[in-house]
Amino acid sequence: MNSQMNPAQKADIVLSGNFVFSGLGEKPKKATVAIKGNKIFAVGSEKEIVPLIGKKTKTYNFDNELIMAGFNDFHIHLTLGSLYEHYPDLSSATSEEEAVDLLKQHYDKSDNKKTQWILGFRWYHLFWKKTELPHRLSLDKVFPDQPVCLLNADAHGAWLNSKGLEVLGINRETPDPPFGKIIRDENGEPTGVLDETALGLAKRAFEIPYEQRVLVFQSFLKMAAKYGVTSVGDMFPVPGFDMGDLEIYEQFEKKGELSVRIDFLSTLTGEFDYVKNLRDKYCSEKLNFSGLKQFLDGVPATYTAYLLGPYNDNPNTIGGTLMPPEIVKEWITNADKEGFRIRLHACGDGAIRLALDSYEAAQKNNGIRDSRHTIEHVETVSANDLDRFAELRVIASMQPEHIALFETFEENTYPSRLGPLREPYWPIKTLMSRKANLAFGSDFPIVNLNPMYGIYRAVTRVHNDGEPNGGWHSAEIISMAEALRLYTLGGAYGNFKESKLGTIEVGKLADIVVLDKNLFEVDPSEILSTKVNLTIMDGKVVYEKAPNSKSAIEECIYE
Repeated sequence: MNSQMNPAQKADIVLSGNFVFSGLGEKPKKATVAIKGNKIFAVGSEKEIVPLIGKKTKTYNFDNELIMAGFNDFHIHLTLGSLYEHYPDLSSATSEEEAVDLLKQHYDKSDNKKTQWILGFRWYHLFWKKTELPHRLSLDKVFPDQPVCLLNADAHGAWLNSKGLEVLGINRETPDPPFGKIIRDENGEPTGVLDETALGLAKRAFEIPYEQRVLVFQSFLKMAAKYGVTSVGDMFPVPGFDMGDLEIYEQFEKKGELSVRIDFLSTLTGEFDYVKNLRDKYCSEKLNFSGLKQFLDGVPATYTAYLLGPYNDNPNTIGGTLMPPEIVKEWITNADKEGFRIRLHACGDGAIRLALDSYEAAQKNNGIRDSRHTIEHVETVSANDLDRFAELRVIASMQPEHIALFETFEENTYPSRLGPLREPYWPIKTLMSRKANLAFGSDFPIVNLNPMYGIYRAVTRVHNDGEPNGGWHSAEIISMAEALRLYTLGGAYGNFKESKLGTIEVGKLADIVVLDKNLFEVDPSEILSTKVNLTIMDGKVVYEKAPNSKSAIEECIYE
């Protein structure tokens, strides 16, 4: 038995199972895990753990379930995603008119006050029959008097009505912000669409009442517990402004109700006084300032990802950077000198090279340290840059569910946008073989928070229609053990917490999840239907599905 404590000290919780995946090997094994306080203090056989069981010990026995470390989602937008869950979802619309109709149907049933903004999320013109940007006038017909702001599916654009533009003071005289764009018609009038950092002009639209903020956050905590997510990397910034709620996070922590660990980031701006204060103030095991984030480019689907050469289906553009490369390198070098870790959104191979060049410049100027600088998304990488991740010790933060962001493989725009010369896309296995450090996340709410989606995609690389047969770039498929480690230990390492989280080992914090299936033995088609039976965070049960319940009654517990 591996133990840190005297057997006379009884465990608070004991978990026994036939399949315990510690994260240290390639397969789960039969084992028993004892928890005392908020830590794992013994791992061994059932016989070895028996002396640690007292009258007050809560015991669990599992047969075919999988016991493993809690999921660490390295990349989410917590507040933004929580709002998505509470306001109209427009993703099912196939046209501009249908999106407006869905919005109207929702607000006809709501008690929204006339003084409040009308919000909605997840519209995407690329999924419409006519792939054209929408216009404020279609919203004006239904909502002439209330301000409307609708964030699109990739969170890089917003669609407003005329009242919304008026409230925000956006008109033909309003200049485009740096690295952003107010879309205008042929007469120079705003159409109602804001692109990239122009989203910052709409920041006020997302300032919701305090009581609603509390409800929104509570809803997120319940969702995270239900999915076995015990730690998240909260990527505050969307293009143009930070979108997080430190006041609410802090209050929940003080009340002992923060049931997910939050490592959050603020925007890299070149100024450091404010973020130094954040670093000094937020440094607990549950609420921690993690570093700075910035956007280098957009996304391939809208030709805004920055490429090294022309787009395959649009040779007149290579996309572009959201800020001049010399400013990027200057800000990163200065931030690195101040001891900050940096995470850069970079989808295109040009943006990824710029990120690597910037991190390399920082090392040359400031010296090499354990910075764990990170590149987010890493969708297409030049062959010449693959080895640089390991050489520069840069983490590749990847979201496998993005592989199937389009419902069917036939609808996927990447093969036409990026072309065969940039394959393979999302080179997960290749980067691992080059000794790079990787971490998995969801990019919630762009995709579902449920880790099963990302795991399924990483081990199959097929779309929801099962295509392509054998997997898209099948050489990039990884094993179940590798996928689970990248969704647990990968994020822990990314947040400098590999000694505390990410595996089931004595002395580590007791963040543990029990799945209702052993993922190592099920057919891949069953991964998506896998549920969580039990979630333990910091030694406390925060979610438990009622045993032997045909209706699968679910209860979230906050102690």
